[in-house]
Amino acid sequence: MLAMTVADGRLAAAQVPEPAPGPDEVLIEVAAAGVNRADLLQVAGHYPSPPGAPAWPGLEVSGTIVNVGSSDNATFLGAEVCALLPGGGYAQYVTVDAGLVLPKPENVDLVDAAGLPEAAATVYSNLGYLLREDAGSKRRVLVHGGAGGIGTFAIQFAKKLAGAETWTTARGEWTKKLQALGADRVIDYRNEDFAALAMEAGGADAILDVIGAAYFEPNLKALAQDGRLAIIGLQQGNAAQIHLGGLLAKRATITGTTLRARPLEQRRQILAEAFDRVWPALDTGEIEPVVTTRLPLAEAAEAHRLMGAGGHFGKIVLTAK
Repeated sequence: MLAMTVADGRLAAAQVPEPAPGPDEVLIEVAAAGVNRADLLQVAGHYPSPPGAPAWPGLEVSGTIVNVGSSDNATFLGAEVCALLPGGGYAQYVTVDAGLVLPKPENVDLVDAAGLPEAAATVYSNLGYLLREDAGSKRRVLVHGGAGGIGTFAIQFAKKLAGAETWTTARGEWTKKLQALGADRVIDYRNEDFAALAMEAGGADAILDVIGAAYFEPNLKALAQDGRLAIIGLQQGNAAQIHLGGLLAKRATITGTTLRARPLEQRRQILAEAFDRVWPALDTGEIEPVVTTRLPLAEAAEAHRLMGAGGHFGKIVLTAK
C-alpha cells in the first residue's frame, strides 16, 4: 500500500506492507487523514511515533472498516468511521484499537470526519468538565488560536454545548467566521491585549492554550478566581517563569496535557465519553468539523507547508482519492 513515510526530514511516498489487525483491532481503508501540528513535529524529528505504531505521521483518519482481528468486532465490517491513532494515518490502510473508533456522525461528510477525532478528544478531555451539572453558571472560556482545527471545534463546544461566554484570540480577518461558530468576542492578538481585556471583564474561568511559553504570564493574569488554564500546545516556546504569588491568590489550576502519550485505556475512555456527550450534536449538525482544505495524500508536504506558514482557517485533510 502507499504511505507517506519520513526520510531525511521530508515526506516521501513509499510502498509499505498492508497492516493486519490484531485481536483488539480493526483495519480501516482510509478515506482521509487529518493534518495536525504534531505531524509537522514528527517529520522534523521532534515527536516520534510511540512503540508499535507506524513510523509515518497521521493521528486521525476517516474511512471504512474492511477487516477485523476477531469475531467480537465482526459487526463493524463495512461501517463508515473515524478514528484516533497513535500514528500511521498518512496511508491507504491503517489498523487501530477498536476502542479508538467512532461512527461517522450522521450529518458529517466521510472525508470531513477525518478532522474530528483529534479535535473532539482534545477539547473534551480539557473542557469536558464544563458539561457537569456542578460546573457552575459563571463561565467565560478563552480559546487561543481560534482559527485552527482545535480552536474552531473548541469555540463550538464552549458556546453551544457548555453554554459559556466564549472568547478567542485570532487574526481580525477571521472575526465574522468565528462569530458564526459561536465566539462572543474575537481578540486580534496582533494589536489587542487579551489579558488586559479579560481582566477588565472579570477574567476567564477557563483558558485553552496552544501557544505555550509566550502566553503563560498573560494567561495567568487573564484567569478569573478559581480559573483553569489548560496548556495543550507549545507553538511559541516551552520554558516560562511562574509567579507563584499570583497563582496562589487566584487559586488557579494549571494543567498540561497531550493526547497520544496517554495510556490506551484513558484514550478509550475519552472517546467513549465524547461519543456520549459530543456526537449527538455532530449528528444533528449543531456543531461540525470546519474543514476548509482538502489535498490528495501525495501532496502531504504541501499540506504541511500550508499549516507551517500559519494563517490557515480550520482543518486540512489529506484525501485518499
